[in-house]
Amino acid sequence: MHAWDEVAVMEAPLLYRLARRLEEYARLMRLDRPIGIYLLLWPTLWALWVAGNGHPAPRLLVIFVVGVIVMRSAGCIVNDFADRNVDPHVKRTRARPLAARRVSATEALVIFVLLSALALLLALQLDFFTLELAGIGAALTVLYPFAKRYFAFPQLLLAPAFSWGVPMAFAALLGTLPRIAWVMFVATIVWVIIYDTLYAMVDRDDDLKIGVNSSAIVFADLDRFIIGVLQLTMLAALWLMGESLHFGAAYRAALIASAFFFLYQQWLIRARDPDGCLRAFLNNHYVGLSIFIGILLEYVYRRP
Repeated sequence: MHAWDEVAVMEAPLLYRLARRLEEYARLMRLDRPIGIYLLLWPTLWALWVAGNGHPAPRLLVIFVVGVIVMRSAGCIVNDFADRNVDPHVKRTRARPLAARRVSATEALVIFVLLSALALLLALQLDFFTLELAGIGAALTVLYPFAKRYFAFPQLLLAPAFSWGVPMAFAALLGTLPRIAWVMFVATIVWVIIYDTLYAMVDRDDDLKIGVNSSAIVFADLDRFIIGVLQLTMLAALWLMGESLHFGAAYRAALIASAFFFLYQQWLIRARDPDGCLRAFLNNHYVGLSIFIGILLEYVYRRP
């Protein structure tokens, strides 16, 4: 056997173990399930395009996209750390790295600190006003997982955390928060409550057993009705935003497409079975995408 063959045989187990650790860390950060990144990213892109009048600064675009990925990953770690003794009792979450003890609490905290340092480095590239907003967003991200134990409606804390990219984008590009930013922020908050309630409906029975609070438990048998009202409210807020920006047919088509996606979600949750509720939650990716395409086309074809 050649010398380099012997080295390869000796190093193979080490490389294999390293690859397995990295895979577990990626699962801890939910990089294998990017739906959370999409749901955070779409409103941020809406805001960047509107605040940038269709031409957001490439540097800021990169900072915000990377920031969304980093903060979502950090948020997942905080959530799993808070739930590490609860997740083993929930069918959907018992295989998570912390719940299954494939990753230690110490490892998770180290990765969280590294991600937080990266997020801070990104935030320091922005102006002071946006940096202040970033600090508030980080605090909301850390507080939400622990609020589920003590607050009956934790989605009211999650919603602004998941919507915080909107005011940050306007602040970074304009240095102020105009009225349109608040309209978009409210629409996004309502959207987060919609899709996270659908997500909570998946685990409602388990959450009732272990004492974890959620909007799905608060809404009870009125869940489908309240979700429907919230869906109409979001569409109304987005329509008001479009009228204020003098958007035309492309944006209205996006709103119509989103309305059909919402109707499809209502059909999916008609029996309230966990699989249907999860599919309805995942379908919100197409709502965010549709709105972004509508905004993008409005600026692409807008007359100077």
